[in-house]
Amino acid sequence: MSELSIKIRIAEREYPMRVKEAEEERLRMVGKLLNERVRFFKEQFGIQDKQDLLAMVAFETMVDKLKMDEEKSTQLSQVSQKLHVLDELLSSAK
Repeated sequence: MSELSIKIRIAEREYPMRVKEAEEERLRMVGKLLNERVRFFKEQFGIQDKQDLLAMVAFETMVDKLKMDEEKSTQLSQVSQKLHVLDELLSSAK
């Protein structure tokens, strides 16, 4: 796969990077989402400082990630328990 040189603009600053072609669309989408969240915090809370805005976006993102990790862990545990029950049922049917 070839690499592309692109620039992603976040909070009115450009960040040059080299990315794989397959990742370009995802990275551009992330840049767009970050800018939307920056705009949300700026409008909703009147925050003007770019560092504060980016910190709020980073904080919100990590909260969401931790929540998703916890949900994933819970779901994996539930699936594991159900597989164990099925295994016991199949073993007892022999």
